[in-house]
Amino acid sequence: MNIEDKVILITGGAVRLGRAIVLDLAKSGAKIFCHYHSSVDMAQTLKREIEFMGGVISLYQYDLMEEDAPQKICNEAINVYGTVDVLINNAALFFKTPFGQISLHDWDVFHTLNLKNAFFLTQEVSRFMLKQKSGKIINIADSAAETPFPSYLPYSISKAGVITMTKGLAIILAPHIQVNCISPGPILFPENYEENEKKYAIEHTLLKREGSVDDIVKAVRFLIENSDYITGTVLPVDGGRHIA
Repeated sequence: MNIEDKVILITGGAVRLGRAIVLDLAKSGAKIFCHYHSSVDMAQTLKREIEFMGGVISLYQYDLMEEDAPQKICNEAINVYGTVDVLINNAALFFKTPFGQISLHDWDVFHTLNLKNAFFLTQEVSRFMLKQKSGKIINIADSAAETPFPSYLPYSISKAGVITMTKGLAIILAPHIQVNCISPGPILFPENYEENEKKYAIEHTLLKREGSVDDIVKAVRFLIENSDYITGTVLPVDGGRHIA
């Protein structure tokens, strides 16, 4: 698939990894529909940056914890561009939940934001992709899906669900829609990550170093541009952590 002029819907696209993906795809000529929630200033800055370089972007603010979020986001993207060629389920929440202190609210938040609404957004968007008999869906998982983080177990379980979701949807949506997943390792640590946690994560890779955002951006581009015979796969971008 040639990225130029394709409509790409991404969740959580205003900051961090999502922002890097949006900038790269916009530079290549994609039309971006960027969902975000609370990062208003960052979203507006992103829009100005992309429009300054001649790119096309539409912003949409909504809380993914709302039950109607998948329908709202999909409908707005269709209203703006008329179609969606690529869906990137990127939005996620990550915070520590020591076992024995995990609440029902913690569990529900992780599974609603990281998994449930990604599934239902895919269900909404895929209706339009099936009509046009083409489309690509890229889910962002985590190396924690295969090697769970003990202090982040509900998060890890939600990301394991993303991998299973990817494989199941690849079967259901074939042959017209390709569904794949990227599983990042230690890349772009959260600001509140402790030094011992960073050290532990890096030491448990085969390459013994932190990855870069550009590694994920390149993986996204590969799954859009150069993977027309790949579906249902999980692409680890984790320095070998999933087998370390």
